Amino acid sequence: MTDNTRQMHTKVSCLEAILRSRGRLAVAFSSGVDSTFLLYTAHRVLGDNILAVTAEAPIFPARERNAAADFCKRLGIRQITLPFQPLELPAFQKNPLDRCYHCKTALFRQLMNAAAEAGFPTVVEGTNVDDLSDYRPGLRAIDELGILSPLKEAGLTKQEIRILSRESGLPTWDQPSFACLASRFATGDPITAERLAMVEEAESYLASLGLKQYRVRLHDSLARIETEPKEMQRLTDPEVREALIRRFRSLGFRYVALDLSGYRTGSMNEVKRNCK
Repeated sequence: MTDNTRQMHTKVSCLEAILRSRGRLAVAFSSGVDSTFLLYTAHRVLGDNILAVTAEAPIFPARERNAAADFCKRLGIRQITLPFQPLELPAFQKNPLDRCYHCKTALFRQLMNAAAEAGFPTVVEGTNVDDLSDYRPGLRAIDELGILSPLKEAGLTKQEIRILSRESGLPTWDQPSFACLASRFATGDPITAERLAMVEEAESYLASLGLKQYRVRLHDSLARIETEPKEMQRLTDPEVREALIRRFRSLGFRYVALDLSGYRTGSMNEVKRNCK
């Protein structure tokens, strides 16, 4: 066993101790890589003393919600689905720089109330230590509300979580990163139900082409596609390109662009930093 492997498993022991010390937990579960590993570990440590809470909202694709339900059913984990309407929040609709703070505050307050009513006083979520390196105003909301982040507390990185997920046989170990659909909008561009649906449909189309990691970023009426460099060639095939343009225009996009820089997390934050 290498030193890195030994250190990683020491972090897992720390994570287990953190979870065990809380007794009964509600896990904010999106079906992403981090929350899946957190829920799996909590279930292994605490058994039936956990509750998975999954938000149902227009900012979360239906495929993620369905995956969450399938996972909980397969492991026999109690799950509740929480209807959430971020579009009712003026600060969300206007899409300011700290949009995520307002959204997470409202979401987790609602989640905490639902968990408490179900008899689970402590709520945990899946932030890891790598998340601290990007601009994430939602983390401030989590701290203010007293939501616990056991993966971060145990010092686990995204790569370590993927390795541990593979060792545990979790199907999410090589799953692409998730992010809410609101992250596809440039700061200050209004967010509407119609435009969120456009993004979800556009990204579903990319998935149907076999792409694994992708984003459709909105810039007014332009759709900027980000994907891995190795997958760009698929989109430049003449037949695929023409079909993609037709599909995106049918959704309401006027222009369709392929970002040659490729997929990267938080690319909208590049604009934010340049505006400072």
